[in-house]
Amino acid sequence: MSDGLPFSVTVEIVGFTKPTTFDSLFDGLDVLRAGLALLPLDPDQAACLAEQFGPRAAGQIAHRLYEFGAVGAVAFVGLDPHPIYVRRADSG
Repeated sequence: MSDGLPFSVTVEIVGFTKPTTFDSLFDGLDVLRAGLALLPLDPDQAACLAEQFGPRAAGQIAHRLYEFGAVGAVAFVGLDPHPIYVRRADSG
């Protein structure tokens, strides 16, 4: 997939990272995965989230961003939920 999205993306792991905007979806996903790798997640959850936001999922994420404006998931650190967001930067 080409990263020719007509908009920037904002990524965030609530409680761990501030919303940060990137011109490139690939750059945003790289930083998101790096942040997830630092969290004390169990191995199954870490693998699932790495795949969900991995390079091979970029096309599907781009489609969802174009259609819906956001993609999300939840990381559980212990019993505490931490929402993960990838949003169109122009969606507010």
